[in-house]
Amino acid sequence: MRKVIVYIAASVDGYIARPDGNIDWLSMVETPGEDYGYQAFTETIDTVIMGRKTYEKVLSFGIPYPHTDKQNYIITQTLSQSTDKNIQFYAGDLTALITQLKQQEGKNIFIDGGAQLVHSLLEFGLIDEIIVSTVPVMLGGGIRLFREGLPEQKLKLMQVQSFKSGLVQVHYTKL
Repeated sequence: MRKVIVYIAASVDGYIARPDGNIDWLSMVETPGEDYGYQAFTETIDTVIMGRKTYEKVLSFGIPYPHTDKQNYIITQTLSQSTDKNIQFYAGDLTALITQLKQQEGKNIFIDGGAQLVHSLLEFGLIDEIIVSTVPVMLGGGIRLFREGLPEQKLKLMQVQSFKSGLVQVHYTKL
């Protein structure tokens, strides 16, 4: 069965962005030839789900949208249209969407942020695995990866990997 996997970067103190949404601090771990397993991870997925703010942030980078070869669902309160047949704006029930996708044949499902989407999926118990790349910086404030109010969820450690840049990647699966 397909798995729903969060693959995301966070600061040591648990933030995925500065208060204004800026993620410039991620560049501190950019190393030529090192993608921290991202390419290998994207080969295991065929569906990407992200919040509208994350989608707009990706578009603001001025590079081609990186997931055009995958089915994309942009979670939003206000529906829009996309000229790309692989991008669908979705304002419906998250549980129904995830249930439908998991019942289909295919590769895994990538949750690419943001924090609100991750919180909702964790709240409903819909995330199977979490891969967090911790960047060696403390932001002191911003958008938290995990907000308060989630139900307790037990996890099993699958892998820990450290890199010369100081980034540490931790991979958990839901018990």
